[in-house]
Amino acid sequence: MDDRLDTVFAALADPTRRVILAMLLEDDMAVTDVAEPFEMSLAAISKHLAILTRAGLISQEKRGRVKWCKLEPDALRDASIWMQGFGQFEAVNLDAFERFLEAELAAEPPPAPPP
Repeated sequence: MDDRLDTVFAALADPTRRVILAMLLEDDMAVTDVAEPFEMSLAAISKHLAILTRAGLISQEKRGRVKWCKLEPDALRDASIWMQGFGQFEAVNLDAFERFLEAELAAEPPPAPPP
């Protein structure tokens, strides 16, 4: 399970991929429609989609000549269960988790310079 969690959290670490997931909350989308709001190449978006697919967060299927993306919300279940273990987070409240991590990182003293 640790490898799967690592893959999911690595996929969620990128803001572009989080935006893509939010877009797919609304409905399935063609890859070209997913790419439209971003100022990057279709190849770059395809790489983001491949990472999300490997993490199981989305699935992709070809319908005719168009490749479609679909959100797989059950993929967040293990991550949600893991976060609930901290007691501070609601299920799949990734915004709260991100704020918690930012606060923790801000509270840590900077590393000492090497001797």
